Amino acid sequence: MLKKLKNKLLTLLFIVAVHFSAYSQDNVYSLDECIKIAFENNLNVQRSKLDQQNSEINLSQAKMSRLPDLNLGASYGSNWGRSIDPTTNTFLTRKINAAGLSGQSNVTLYSGFQITNSIKQSIIDLEAGRQDLEKTKNDVTLSVANLYLNVIFNEELQSNAEVQLNSTNEQLDRTSKLVDAGALPVTNLLDLQAQQATNELNLINAENNYNLAILQLKQALLISANDPFEIEVPEIDVESLDLVTFDPGEVYKLAEKNQPEINSAELRIRSAEMGMKISKSAYYPTLSFRGSFSTNYSGAANRARSFYDGSTIIDTPIGFLESDPNELVLAPIEYPNEVSTDPDFTMSEQFNENLSKYLGLSLSIPVFNKWRTKSSVQRSILTRKMAEINAAEVKYSLRQTIETAYNNFSSASKSYSASQKQVKALEESFRVIESQYNLGAVNFVDYQVSVNNLFMARSDLLRAKYDYIFKSKVLDFYMGKPLSF
Repeated sequence: MLKKLKNKLLTLLFIVAVHFSAYSQDNVYSLDECIKIAFENNLNVQRSKLDQQNSEINLSQAKMSRLPDLNLGASYGSNWGRSIDPTTNTFLTRKINAAGLSGQSNVTLYSGFQITNSIKQSIIDLEAGRQDLEKTKNDVTLSVANLYLNVIFNEELQSNAEVQLNSTNEQLDRTSKLVDAGALPVTNLLDLQAQQATNELNLINAENNYNLAILQLKQALLISANDPFEIEVPEIDVESLDLVTFDPGEVYKLAEKNQPEINSAELRIRSAEMGMKISKSAYYPTLSFRGSFSTNYSGAANRARSFYDGSTIIDTPIGFLESDPNELVLAPIEYPNEVSTDPDFTMSEQFNENLSKYLGLSLSIPVFNKWRTKSSVQRSILTRKMAEINAAEVKYSLRQTIETAYNNFSSASKSYSASQKQVKALEESFRVIESQYNLGAVNFVDYQVSVNNLFMARSDLLRAKYDYIFKSKVLDFYMGKPLSF
């Protein structure tokens, strides 16, 4: 019984362990996964996607402008008192129920290529929208990568603070034994206890900074602060980073070809040119093909009707002779022969008999429209000039960004190299001072200064390291390389 219970307990513990292992693994995110989450949640990306959908709708609408339109109409009503019978156009004084059906269609055959140019402009705007979306994604990618590296940086700072505290704890334990043995004064122990408190404070600050970095990354991804979240720390070999050998001008030439904001600006110029052609098309005549039909029904016509079969010729008086006013003139007149009557004139019969159809061409020639077309053309010219200025501004801004990024990279590279030398020198200095302090040849002040200097130098080295990594990746990004660590 006890053995079975033990086996069940082990099985339960195994299941729980596997569950928490899988849970932990599910909440560890790589840089690529963070970027994908940002693309799904970022509001600017969502707004750009909606703009893209709007451009697709505009293109579809522009293409549909080639098709004819079709409108149908129907009416029904009653008149009282004196009114006009819609089937005979005669006045009646009675209640009349009337109904009507109508339809019309119109297709533009020529309008100065306005429809064609509108389609071309919509295609250009759609592609420009795609480039704007890529630009938004690029901005999000750089921001997430920076925050991602900031988490790794603060995590290493926290590890550095833990190493420093552990070193102080070991020194405190060793000093405590020497003080108990009477080999060192008690002041050394008190000084190390103060150093321990300082290191604990540094560790607390490092932990707070790490938690803040995680929070900032969560906020950028629009993840709740309460959700479990860890990042996957990649193996980054700084020494293996490709050193950028291009000058800023060469980097800009590469960026000018692959950065979406440049492509978008150029497309906006082309779109403005299409806008000029569209506005100028109003100077040309418009040729349209039209068709329509209409019919109606009237309750006043809903009465008995006579049907006729054949006719009879009857000599009928038509007047008198001028020479003899008393002599009657007769003329043969054909009269229809009424054979039957129909008591009802139905709605379907009226709709069929009253049906009217029309097909025709319509030509509209603009002569004078109060300078509206001229003003529209002038505005389109200004829009094109504005697009050219915006494109020049985007290019200049990109050049400034690359020049600044290149300068920052050069500075970060030098800072990282200098920090490496500083840490190496201070580590050797601390090794010597620590051994002398243990022998009592160096006082605590010198030891404390050496410890703090080494801690600050290592922190500065970490800061310089990740600054150098990010600045290097930024330049790689502008040269068209994927952003990864």
